[in-house]
Amino acid sequence: MKGPLQLRFVTSADRLEGLPPTRAELAVVGRSNVGKSSLLNALANQTRLAHTSKTPGRTRLLNAFVVDEADLGRDATLVDCPGYGFAKAPKQMRGGWQRMIEGYLLGREELVAILVLVDGEIGPTPLDVQMVEWLRHHERPHVVIATKHDKVKASVRDRRKRDLAAGLDLEPSDVVWVSAAKNVNIDHLRRLVREWLAP
Repeated sequence: MKGPLQLRFVTSADRLEGLPPTRAELAVVGRSNVGKSSLLNALANQTRLAHTSKTPGRTRLLNAFVVDEADLGRDATLVDCPGYGFAKAPKQMRGGWQRMIEGYLLGREELVAILVLVDGEIGPTPLDVQMVEWLRHHERPHVVIATKHDKVKASVRDRRKRDLAAGLDLEPSDVVWVSAAKNVNIDHLRRLVREWLAP
């Protein structure tokens, strides 16, 4: 079993054209404060690879990371997208973020999968539903990752898993549940990432 993903930050861009060339790429999207940066840090077993913050909306650019592993050709990448939803920023700026993300998700031909992070503690919000429906409409490959598994009481986890999946018109087995804080299913997600990015 392989260990942590070898991720290395390379650049931040405010548009698709500013990203580095790549053979295969994964995008990470989700509501502000869903735990995108924490999950990236957990995948790489680093604490400061991606900046975390208690203030939603701090990620405002497309942040690109190289997956620096020889068997993946060292030409695969992962992009952390700005969170959608609440952010302490002017409405005009938030609109610019939306156009940037949509332009990237539709225009990046090398995208092999989009990881849609949903807060497992609270379930899918209307914005999460809107994102998944938008990806389906545009036929973009995606998978739902439910974060904060550890925040859901054990007594209600089975019901929460069913309800979260149903809220996104999915089967429970379609959703990957993880916890960056408690390292739940992180190895499994690492394997999936490597499979998606394999040459």
